Amino acid sequence: MKYEAKKKAVIVLEDGKVFYGKAAGKVGTTTGEICFNTGMTGYQEIFTDPSYYKQIVIMTTSHIGNYGSAENEIESNGMKIAGMVCKSFSPYYSRPAGNSSIQDYFESEDMVAISDVDTRALVRYIRDKGAMNAIISSEELDVDKLKAQLSEIPSMAGLELASKVSCTEPYLIGSESSDIRVAVLDLGVKKNILRCLEERGVHMKVFPHNTSYEELVSWNPDGIFLSNGPGDPAAMKDVQEEVKKVIASNYPVFGICLGHQMICTALGLSTYKMHNGHRGCNHPVRNEETTKCEVTSQNHGFVVKMDDAKAHDNVVVTHLHLNDNTLAGIRIKDKPVFSVQFHPEASPGPHDSRYLFDTFVENIKKVKKTQTV
Repeated sequence: MKYEAKKKAVIVLEDGKVFYGKAAGKVGTTTGEICFNTGMTGYQEIFTDPSYYKQIVIMTTSHIGNYGSAENEIESNGMKIAGMVCKSFSPYYSRPAGNSSIQDYFESEDMVAISDVDTRALVRYIRDKGAMNAIISSEELDVDKLKAQLSEIPSMAGLELASKVSCTEPYLIGSESSDIRVAVLDLGVKKNILRCLEERGVHMKVFPHNTSYEELVSWNPDGIFLSNGPGDPAAMKDVQEEVKKVIASNYPVFGICLGHQMICTALGLSTYKMHNGHRGCNHPVRNEETTKCEVTSQNHGFVVKMDDAKAHDNVVVTHLHLNDNTLAGIRIKDKPVFSVQFHPEASPGPHDSRYLFDTFVENIKKVKKTQTV
């Protein structure tokens, strides 16, 4: 890759705050809700996570690109972020497993980014003011013009985005000879979630986000999985209605992140947009049933109201986020249904919570055993 001097670039926030830097990735303009991720590694997995759709991600670690990109470190069929902000964007990398530089990777994905930004100051500002829309440009530096363009971008609140990242046709994963079949409702599923289930001998059929309950069960699954994904859960009324039917059945059900929120809203619990959200791979969560603490990977800007969960007669709060005491997991008392707000596959992140996939498989086996007696 030939190194060239970087063009000037600018990032303008919704409230008018301006930060200057240098062009990275594709020269162009992009918009989205700005947020920050505190992970030290795993940037490629973050960039390709469908839950980040329509979001500009600030990477708080100082250097991005040191280890390049690799074809097997993706979570979907391409980048899903709207843009990226960092301090140091390395055009060179040193790793035997790397396939290309991050600059080449961003250009191949037509992804706009900005580097040489005082990310510490920017993150402190966002932390205080809250997540908001932003615009990055390395082709237009007139701030007034960028503000006018930014004013037309809708808020993340009220946006349904799962339909933008879900598969459009069902597909199969895992050995067809497996005696455990799981129907996956794809709201923006990460590849490593499916790998974690496949490693446990699960045969899956992945269905589009708008699949009906009747179509899910027509495949004769032994359990149903509701995936992660982007957007405001309150805007997904149609999915909530189908999830109500899923919960009313006797199928073992496991939900992650947006899937967790679909289960909770189907039960009548409400959600709200967080000031900043949780994004990183070092979030402390306590399992309220075992009292053990887990370091978790998280990526969400909406959360279920704790008071609603505690007030529901048939809901048990199973996990608590220890930074702010927000709801991190539930189970239903009289159903083999549970869900968590974090990412137990942890790609990137620690594997403290991967036991939840085992719990799901064990629930399926228990139900299957009672059906054969």
